[in-house]
Amino acid sequence: MTALIVSNIVLWVVTLALLLVVLALSRQIGVLYERVAPMGALTIDKGPAVGAASPRFELTDLLGRPLRIGHGGGRGQLLFFVSPTCPVCKKLLPILKSVARTEGAWLDIVLASDGEMPEHLAFYRKAGLEAFPYALSTEIGLRFQVSKLPYAILIDEQGVVRAKGLINSREQLESLFTAKEIGVASAQEWLERGTTIQEITRKENGNAMA
Repeated sequence: MTALIVSNIVLWVVTLALLLVVLALSRQIGVLYERVAPMGALTIDKGPAVGAASPRFELTDLLGRPLRIGHGGGRGQLLFFVSPTCPVCKKLLPILKSVARTEGAWLDIVLASDGEMPEHLAFYRKAGLEAFPYALSTEIGLRFQVSKLPYAILIDEQGVVRAKGLINSREQLESLFTAKEIGVASAQEWLERGTTIQEITRKENGNAMA
């Protein structure tokens, strides 16, 4: 009888210890998530630096419309590099359309790529992208040194590169706007300073309530 009572006590002690371990691990997972997510667009240290003037281009888009890139002129530009064969690019197209609606007061979205005109024109029309200028130019990718897709470059109203990086999600795309607003090159730079994106959001919400 005594042995049974002792074994039950030991069992409960072990169960409580395991519960404490699980709670501690859960807390650490939460801390780790806060530190690394949502990460901003991954910046590749190539092409014009953030804070430098953007290369300027004057060309026509797929539909023959005049197109100026990097000139500023009082409106920002989001230069988004895509490809008809890039599945992630296609996934992000609805997000681009949403951003065009929410940021349209100050921002123009320009799609860019290179290759054969028929393939890109078919992709452009099938995806319903006629509202966006689409630049088909090898020179643009070379000047910005874009090697992976999808890639985005945010150019401000004065024609200055404000943020750039690989984009795989809405959060990474929106991190470009956050980087511009807080005056850093990327969300990673801000995180390295010891402030998470969540803290940025809390500060912005606090200012809005003040």
